Amino acid sequence: MPEHAPVTITPYRDGPLLVRGPVQLEDMHGNPIPVGRETVALCRCGKSRIRPFCDGTHKVVRFRAPTGAEDGRG
Repeated sequence: MPEHAPVTITPYRDGPLLVRGPVQLEDMHGNPIPVGRETVALCRCGKSRIRPFCDGTHKVVRFRAPTGAEDGRG
């Protein structure tokens, strides 16, 4: 079995999830969503016009989120 490069997902503060590595993206029905590259930015703010990908709209809407995990309290 060939060894694959690890996939990493990095949440950027106030920005997208940056996915690095060979991934397959699918919709909820299992249909493939073409990625076309090994690094993609996925929208976290929900306002992108090209969801699930980021188009930078998070800056315009002043989206706020940490780079790490939130503790869920408060």
